[in-house]
Amino acid sequence: MRIVIAEDDALLREGLALLLRAESLDVVAATGSPEEFLAAVDAHEPDVAIVDVRMPPTHTDEGIVAAVEARRRRPGLAVLVLSAYVEQAFATDLLAGGADRLGYLLKERVGRVAEFLDALHRVAGGGTAIDPEVVGQLMARTRPGGELERLSPRERDVLALMAEGLGNAAIAERLFITEGAVHKHIRSIFAKLDLAPDDRADRRVAAVLRYLDGTPRR
Repeated sequence: MRIVIAEDDALLREGLALLLRAESLDVVAATGSPEEFLAAVDAHEPDVAIVDVRMPPTHTDEGIVAAVEARRRRPGLAVLVLSAYVEQAFATDLLAGGADRLGYLLKERVGRVAEFLDALHRVAGGGTAIDPEVVGQLMARTRPGGELERLSPRERDVLALMAEGLGNAAIAERLFITEGAVHKHIRSIFAKLDLAPDDRADRRVAAVLRYLDGTPRR
């Protein structure tokens, strides 16, 4: 696994590089600006990019913009975005083009090495990894009367774990229910959110997007 890091905080950048190299992962570049990051993507053709949301010069959304551009230049690039705070717009923008090979973690998760590495490998393997704290805070901001109000408490639990990127087997294990029960809950979620089987979009991704957004859609 070839990895490029984009993080303007030198201490965190070097700490990430040391952590990943200690796990025998190939960090091919550790950069401090969007321009350096994109140049490294072009030069090294990495498998995964770990990108800070807020980077110079304005420290707003430069990391997200750079990540989108990196995926345009290298289709299939896995991207794990790191943020110090829960930022709803960035979480939903990240998934807007599809959830494959994408992750969104709070920086504090890096200190929980096993969880951070699990998220990294999940994203590199083609999956999605959304920080549980991000999911929890966004859920707390869900607007009353929206589509999610249609869901039962158990269905909301299942959808929250879907948003973290867990598959059916992992959801079943976490909730102590059968995979068959998970499948039934997901079918019910799709029905209540009006996600028809013939929708062109991936219904699982669409359901997660509505969860993260928390607003009614037509």
